[in-house]
Order: sequence, then C-alpha cells, then structure tokens
Amino acid sequence: MDTGCFSAAHRISCHTMMNPDLLKPGPGSGPGLDRGPGPAAAAAASAAPPPPPAPLKANRNKSEQIKADLAPVVTDPKTGRTYSKGKLLGKGGFARCYEMTDLTSNKMYAVKVIPQSRVSKPHQRDKITNEIELHKTLSHKHVVKFSHHFEDQENIYIFLELCSRKSLAHIWKARRTLTEPEVRYYLRQIISGLKYLHNRGILHRDLKLGNFFINENMELRLGDFGLAAKLETVEQRKKTICGTPNYLAPEVLNRQGHGTESDVWSLGCVMYTLMCGNPPFETVDLKETYKCIKEVRYNLPSNLSPAAHKLISSVLQKAPSNRLNLDQILGHEFFTKGFTPDKLPPSSCVMVPELHPPSPAKKFFTKMAKSFFGKKKAKAEKIPCEDKDEKDLSRLMSGIVKCSISRQISYRTVGPHEVPSPTGQLVSSVPLEATPAEEESRKSVSRSFKGTMASSTEPCEDGSTPAAVAESAAKVLNTCLAAMPAGRLSHPLFLRGLQNYSAGNASTKMPQPN
Repeated sequence: MDTGCFSAAHRISCHTMMNPDLLKPGPGSGPGLDRGPGPAAAAAASAAPPPPPAPLKANRNKSEQIKADLAPVVTDPKTGRTYSKGKLLGKGGFARCYEMTDLTSNKMYAVKVIPQSRVSKPHQRDKITNEIELHKTLSHKHVVKFSHHFEDQENIYIFLELCSRKSLAHIWKARRTLTEPEVRYYLRQIISGLKYLHNRGILHRDLKLGNFFINENMELRLGDFGLAAKLETVEQRKKTICGTPNYLAPEVLNRQGHGTESDVWSLGCVMYTLMCGNPPFETVDLKETYKCIKEVRYNLPSNLSPAAHKLISSVLQKAPSNRLNLDQILGHEFFTKGFTPDKLPPSSCVMVPELHPPSPAKKFFTKMAKSFFGKKKAKAEKIPCEDKDEKDLSRLMSGIVKCSISRQISYRTVGPHEVPSPTGQLVSSVPLEATPAEEESRKSVSRSFKGTMASSTEPCEDGSTPAAVAESAAKVLNTCLAAMPAGRLSHPLFLRGLQNYSAGNASTKMPQPN
C-alpha cells in the first residue's frame, strides 16, 4: 500500500508513543492560552525579524527521496557504459525498478535499484549478494533473464529482462477475475518455470501475482528472487518465516519449514485469486488470516467449473504430502479437458478476450500435413529447369485428390467417335452408380472426418499418431488412384511423383500404371 497520508499519520503516532512529553502542555500554557499573547509579547513579536522560510518537509515519502537521488544518467564505474533512466516500473520494500536504456546499444532493461543505505548491515548485504549469485545461474524461457549488475557509492543496480506489460498483479487489478482458459494459459507457464527451479533445488518462497511478469508478447516470466533459497538435499526445509501473508502455507506459519510443497500451496492461492477475484484466506485482520490458513478455511464460489473446484481443493491441502505435485497438476482434468489458448492478445490486460477453440478438422489436416512434409521443409538441391515441372506436378496431385473426393460420378472412357471434354471438366453430367473403389474411398474419408469431429479433446487428438494419419491418407489416395483411367496414370510428371513418394514410403503399396 502506497499512501503518503497513512505513512505520515503513522509516523506521528509512533513519535507520540515514544515521547509522551509531546502531549504535555508546555510552560505558560493553560486555559488563557488561546486568548492571544499579552502586550509585552506582542511588542516583542513586532520588533523581531520575520521568521526564516520553513524547511522542506522531513516526512516526504521515500520514493521521492530515491527518485531525487538517482541521476538521469548512470555510469558503470568499471566499464564506463552509461544508461539513461526511464520511467518507474515498480517498487518494493528495499528497492525500486526503473526502465533504463544502454546509450551505446539502445537496449532497454528493467533495473532494480537498491540504495546503499538499505544494505549497510552485513546480513542485508549478504541477502542482496545471494540473490544476485542465484539469479545469475538461471536460464529458462519462463524465468526473468539476468543480464549484469554493478554498484556505485549511492546504489546497487541489477539489470534484468524488461517485461513491458508489467505483472499479473496489474492485470488482476484491471480485470479482477480472469477466465479459466486465461488461467490455464498463465499457470502452464508458471509451472514450467517453477519446475525448472525445483529441479535445481531452488525454492522461490514468494510466489504471488506481483512476481509474475509479462513481456511484450504476453509471455510470463517468473521473477524476484529476493527470498529464494537453495536446498542442499530434497528433504531439507528452510525454517525462516518469509513471504507474503495471503500466500503463506500452514507449515510455514507453524514453523515446520518451507519446502517445494509450500510453493505449490502458493500456486494454489494464485489460481484461486485469478479466478475468484481475491486471495482465498484474505481478511481485514492479519491474525484472522493466519488462523484461516492454519485451519484451511476458505470459500469456493459456485461459478467455478467442477474441474477448477477439484484442482483448488487438491492443492490447498493442510498436509504437504497430500497436495498434488506440479506434474499431477498439469495432468489434472482442469488442464487436460479444458481449452488453453496458444497466445493471448494484449487487450486481455484490461478486458475479457474473445477466445475460440481451434476447429478439430483444421487440427486434423494440420497433423496430416506435418506427417507428410514435416514441420520444416527439407533443404534439397533443385535443378532450375525442373521448377515448373514441380509446380505442375503439385497442381496435378491436388487436382486428383479434390476431384476424387468431391465428385459423385464414375469415370467413363471416351468413345472413338466422341469429342473429349476440356481438361478439368467432368466427362458426363449424369450421375452414375459409384464403383466399389469410389465407395471405399468415400467411406474412408467419412470415417476420417467422423473420427476427427467426434471430439476435440486432447486424448482424441493424441491417438492420431503421424503413422496412423499417414496410413489413412495413403488409403484414400490409393483408392482414388485405383479408380482413375490408365491414361492419366501414364503422365510423365505423375510417374516421377509416384517414384519419389514410393522411395520415401517403401512400405506403402501404390497402384502401378498399365
């Protein structure tokens, strides 16, 4: 909470308690004091020189002091590189974060500025040193990148990756609640970064909305390792009570130690806060909040989905051993059966986005294309004169598939006295009875579509392996080619394409031209 009025009032009350004499009436005070000074006092006052101007307020807030002390251009004393100070990004108990630009490369950073006065004691200096040394070792897609650091006589400067869309706390303040697809989108990234930390034996110990930063591309980064600690063994527990009150686990409050399960508890509180609009154990009184945490007393709104209910209940368990681990959370039906967008629009920072699950048919054909051609096109040497032939072959193959699947009449051989129709037009406009080969082709395509459209869940999609998709597509193409006249199969471009396909799919039997 950043309210200067509250700070000033609090400061006055503290001085009052420390020095009760401030409330005692001074000498000469009494009932007649408010009637004004006597004649002698008035004469002395008129003869006295005017009072000097009042000094600056001693109680101006600390943010203004730090801002005034920080120069517009900062220089690294070791390298000589200079950085220009930009806007204030955020503030914490010991530091402030500014946007800074390297005047040599024009690269922008988020710079954590810590006054030297805040680390004057040895244990304070050790805390900052440990944070820097730990963060320097981290490298993960969903962890804020550490760049470098230096210090001068006034401050310590820690240069970090700039996340221009601030944090989840800012999104939560603007939106108050997020949709379940959005929550899944962010939680997947948080869990990815948290698994990386836990696998390296690192506890974050301060998971909260304000420590999840969002970059320009709406990607999440886990940051602020001021309270992070490295475990020597898996069984080790950190006994220090630290963190943010609303996100503390019961075992931390009970002085049983902080483990990876405590981070999972905080993750459950984050999930609840994003979907419900407030932390699960928040009350007006801190002691009552701690009591609710120890007793695991909270309410689940009825508007949450059953899967969300189950997941929150499975994570916010009093006994650490009863909580789901990170892999189990990702395997929960909340994630496996719910839609997770690949990306969120920047507008979702302030308003509910329009999210549409992708078409199952589109996913099917994308998988089919990838199974044939791969995610990346292989770089092969081509003869320049063959470029046109390759394009003609591609058009021919496309025409074969489209014509064979869509038309409902049989091919008919042109009689000796008939004029052949133009290329690309149907020979006859009268529907004929489908041949067995065409009927099998139609059924195969129908089965493929029914299997694809039946369900859009991930398990259904995962069952369609590349081999199965390729086999299904090969059968369709096989029956289509079997129904074609022999004359078309003898086209030189088609024969070359058939040879290339057979070379890469030796196990697939293709029809041979007569």
